[in-house]
Amino acid sequence: MCETPHAIGYMKLHLRWQILLAGLGLLLALSILSFQVQTAALCVTRVPASGGVFSEGILGAPQYLNPLLSDPNPVDRELVSLLFDGLTQVGADGRIHPSLAESWTVSDDGRTLQFTLRDDALWHDGTAVTTADVLFTYSLIQQEDFPGSPALKALWQSVIINQIDAQTIEFVLAEPYAPFLEATTRGILPAHILADVPAATLAAHPFNQMPIGTGPWQAQPGQNWPATNRLQLTPNPMDWREGTSIPTLEFRFYPDENSLLTALANGEVTAVSHITPAMLPETAVLPQVRLFTATAPRYTELLFNQTGDAVTATPEVRQALAYALDRQALVDKVLSGQGILFEGPYLPSSWAYNPSQLTAYSYDPITATTRLDAAGWALAEGQTVRQNGETPLTIRLLTLDAEPYLSLAAAIQAQWTAVNVNTTISTTTNLRDALATGQFDAALLDIAPTTDPDLYDFWSQEAMVRGQNYAQWNNRRASEALESARQVWSEAERRPYYDAFLRLFDASLPALTLYQHTSTYALSQAVNNAEIGYLFTPRDRYATFANWFLLYRDVTISCPATPLAGEP
Repeated sequence: MCETPHAIGYMKLHLRWQILLAGLGLLLALSILSFQVQTAALCVTRVPASGGVFSEGILGAPQYLNPLLSDPNPVDRELVSLLFDGLTQVGADGRIHPSLAESWTVSDDGRTLQFTLRDDALWHDGTAVTTADVLFTYSLIQQEDFPGSPALKALWQSVIINQIDAQTIEFVLAEPYAPFLEATTRGILPAHILADVPAATLAAHPFNQMPIGTGPWQAQPGQNWPATNRLQLTPNPMDWREGTSIPTLEFRFYPDENSLLTALANGEVTAVSHITPAMLPETAVLPQVRLFTATAPRYTELLFNQTGDAVTATPEVRQALAYALDRQALVDKVLSGQGILFEGPYLPSSWAYNPSQLTAYSYDPITATTRLDAAGWALAEGQTVRQNGETPLTIRLLTLDAEPYLSLAAAIQAQWTAVNVNTTISTTTNLRDALATGQFDAALLDIAPTTDPDLYDFWSQEAMVRGQNYAQWNNRRASEALESARQVWSEAERRPYYDAFLRLFDASLPALTLYQHTSTYALSQAVNNAEIGYLFTPRDRYATFANWFLLYRDVTISCPATPLAGEP
């Protein structure tokens, strides 16, 4: 049958619609498939985000946020180290490195030091740092009515300060004195703010409450931290050139350990510095808290009196008492393990530390009894205390009337009892004055040495009268070694003198180092990527702060490819 033209046209039109609809269906299917593929290739992940407030709880409160007035108060010293810079700073290796000064030279006669400032150093208000600030700061210390530390004033009193130009300044010393370099780590004050302030009124100036410094942190303006007990700092962009994820560092001040621990447990603070051994058990069980422990530049020693009437005037007795002590047990039982044993008067971080020159006084009660017998302190049959003739062996142990020293003294007393030595414990609230009386045989005290290994003020003959040689160790050769080490500048020249001093110290044992302190830092689990290393200065705990963060944000990324079956 023949189809009419009309029928043929209708069929062609119908076919076109079928083709068009099929094409649209195919396109829709491909679009849906493409969308599914694209959607399946996207994933959501969490990445660090900026924001939040890092709040640290501190025991005590600041008084003067001023580097010239901060010495008596540990809280002041901590905050000042964040707010101010010196010409130099203590580096991660425990040595002196540039800070506001980019370099320095020492004259051939060892008496003149010339410093050149960095040309990019700025105060927090944007003003350039110049040698006018340096001259003002150290000249202020030399003023008759300077209200700061007398020791600080005495150090700078005889120094001649010459401002060469805006970037160069020199200090002329009365005689060569290598430890002087560490004095230049003290923070510099802004002359453009304080130049007209008399030294006598410096302590009352509002600057001490809201300072302008050059340090890695700057105080937020408009605060009244004496009223709120909170001080907020922000990163100095000159120091944190790559920025920080946490824009605010807040310090909250607490009057006692209980309130500080309560704040940590309740999440009121993100961190607590300086967890003491007494606080450690309660802190360690908090599930939301991590503990970081680092060595600190401080140690506790047992000082032996060597005046004529002291039982410890005899070297054999001092050595016996040292061998009779289980120092690791003292650390474990009294300090909950928060201490590190070492020998001698230098911290292991000091370049002058040389254990090869020192005797390791390991716990050895047999050697202790042998030394006591040799010194004439025998144990008669039926007796519990050694005697020399009719005189019982009694050690007068002096300690601060505070923990952990009271518990430490009691533990030492028990260990000496085990070798038949009687010990009486006397306490004081003013250890320096009590030591000066000489009414002790042994004394517990803490030593916070300077970075420089100079110990002249502790162990020289001159320090017996005008220093801190409370042991009255009268050793001419040791004094000469310490004096000679002060007069040369390089480590290579100074090291032989300190090695000689260590040998003499070891042979006489005027003091036994018990342990190096540690600093335990409690940090909330909410703080991510935190690391804390050795603490030479308080600011060191924030050395890696640029990597820390509190918050996350969600971002969409391409999902990692899923391997096909059989692929590795």
